[in-house]
Amino acid sequence: MELNLTPVSINKHKQDPAWNHCEAFKNGDRVQIKCMYCGKMFKGGGIHRFKEHLAGKKGQCPSCEQVPQSVRAFMLESLNGRSKKQDNKQKTLPDLFDSGNCSPYVGEIDLSAFHDDVNNGIKPNQVLNTLAPSSDLVATEKEEVSQGSRDSRKRGRSKSLLVNSESCAKSSDLALVSKGVENPVQFAIGRFLFDIGVNFEAVNSVYFQPMIDAIASAGSGTVPPSCQELRGSILKSVIEEVKHDIDRYKATWKKTGCSILVEQWSLKNGRTFLNFLVYCPQATVFLKSVDASHVFYSVDHLYELLKQVVEEVGVENVLQVITNCEQQYFLTGKMLMESFPSLYWAPSMAHCVDMMLEDFGNIEWINETIAQAKSVTRFVYNHSVILNMMRRFTFGNDIVEPAVTRSATNFVTLQRMADLKLNLQTMINSQDWLECQYAKKPGGQVMVDIVRNRSFWNSCVLIVRLTYPLLKVLEIAGSKKSSAMGYVYAGIYRAKETIKKELVKKDDYMVYWNIIDHRWEQQRHLPLYAAGFFLNPKFFYSSEGNIQSDILSSMFDCIERLVPDINIQDRIIKEIHLYKNASGDLGRPIAVRARDNLLPGKDSYTVQLVLRNQEKDSVDPLSVDSKDVLEDWIADNVVGLEDYGSSDWTTLDPPVGNRMVSGSSGDEIEDFLGTGFADLDIFSGLKGVKQDI
Repeated sequence: MELNLTPVSINKHKQDPAWNHCEAFKNGDRVQIKCMYCGKMFKGGGIHRFKEHLAGKKGQCPSCEQVPQSVRAFMLESLNGRSKKQDNKQKTLPDLFDSGNCSPYVGEIDLSAFHDDVNNGIKPNQVLNTLAPSSDLVATEKEEVSQGSRDSRKRGRSKSLLVNSESCAKSSDLALVSKGVENPVQFAIGRFLFDIGVNFEAVNSVYFQPMIDAIASAGSGTVPPSCQELRGSILKSVIEEVKHDIDRYKATWKKTGCSILVEQWSLKNGRTFLNFLVYCPQATVFLKSVDASHVFYSVDHLYELLKQVVEEVGVENVLQVITNCEQQYFLTGKMLMESFPSLYWAPSMAHCVDMMLEDFGNIEWINETIAQAKSVTRFVYNHSVILNMMRRFTFGNDIVEPAVTRSATNFVTLQRMADLKLNLQTMINSQDWLECQYAKKPGGQVMVDIVRNRSFWNSCVLIVRLTYPLLKVLEIAGSKKSSAMGYVYAGIYRAKETIKKELVKKDDYMVYWNIIDHRWEQQRHLPLYAAGFFLNPKFFYSSEGNIQSDILSSMFDCIERLVPDINIQDRIIKEIHLYKNASGDLGRPIAVRARDNLLPGKDSYTVQLVLRNQEKDSVDPLSVDSKDVLEDWIADNVVGLEDYGSSDWTTLDPPVGNRMVSGSSGDEIEDFLGTGFADLDIFSGLKGVKQDI
């Protein structure tokens, strides 16, 4: 991209849907367009030429190879004039209401349910607009809808459209779908979900698309299940399917071993629930949920509960029991390891890293920077006009980013804001901002002061650099794509190394090292982490000096505890000796090259520590799923009701994709961890304290 290009917002009056799929830049007096998907820059030709690019239509520009098929199809239809022809055919549809036998009645409709189509960039008309303009019902229906919207929000659902006959219902449905809605299937699905008051995130279920495919394959006239069938034969079949899958996974526990995960949920009423899950390389299985409110703070009772779960899974199958880091778990874990010499208790690495991030956030200057950033985001997300403006200037990206925890969300959002610094500064200097009435309000003036404050941005950048390594370790600990045990040890080492290089002076970086070491030592640093590091050839062969000897000692601890058969122990020691010295075939060039590209076996006892995080291509910060971690950043998801023009939240432009901050690929993780582990100062902290359990 040329250096003299300046990002500009896309005028909200530009109605062509192709504008929703590009970014605009100003070069002198000319406006250039950049494709969001392939990055191609168009220096001329206008939006029509860009639409041909998206549609794959042969012309004066190459086709986009990365545009989604749904977008390509819509752009092609738009170029061919198909939408216009459909509108012409549908002009007569309102006449169906004059058949004499039909008198359609519009009941309560929750207008907040109608979203913009994110993929196609279509903005459907409201349902009322599907009636003939001359209809006497329009005025009455507007009043009913207004009242109905308020009432339906209280009940969480809306009433369906009512008609006097089945034939009239079909006609009214056709009229509703025909005008302003491109996809009648999506309209029908949406209307059903609105009617039952379901959480819209339900469409993210892994079973949603298979359901759609099954209905489509059955063709028209498909008979839906009855209520009795759903709670009878169908429910029974699903239960049997789940039982079969669980039995299949249980059969692998003896071969690979498994970990018991203890997930704690504390409710506002003081009750505490413990969910027990069993992890193995094939899958994570939910075992049961227990109300532990009366036993949670009693070490003896908590021990008996965990002991019972271990015996239920099978002592011979369990390699470790993973819990949070609270003191009662530490004492309970000690008792478990005394009762069962063949397993380990392990505090959750993900929880440990999250506590490190929380401690970072409590440092005064970091806390103040986070507070300033929150004052900006709260102002933006409480006024739909400002939110729309921000999304135009950031090309559809949001300035908040939900992560797996509140602490992680704080630092991921600071990273996103730093990435969008120039976009935000361009926005507050734009004519759109100057003409906006909210720019003159106290919140708008505070936002301008912060966005223009060089000290604020310098603090953001430094915080991002200090916390980025820990966010990577948290990502590793929660990864579902590779065994984390062999990476966590290296990740903590690399985090401390990065902080040391960033701050240079020992007095400066020791503040953050002490936080990391404090939480890491609370883990009582189990030998499993060192063993995972040892069994990862990329890391082990790049470590130096006493580091290898200390790691080997931890490896022996694991063998003695997890392999009771002394004959097998002796065989393992011989193999370890060959591995450590790269003897025989392990020293051949082909094996040496494989150190950097051959990951440790997934079926080894270097079991993954699982954190069930969200892995999505893009996340809407206004979704219900994001509320828990983003509550402090967007003030309870409340959109401003003082907007001039309209207070209807459906006027919000949807986020395009939040493309800047996303999950790292395997290669990025490998690059972050790198090779070379020789800093003994760092390693002395990693060793932690000697275990007494």
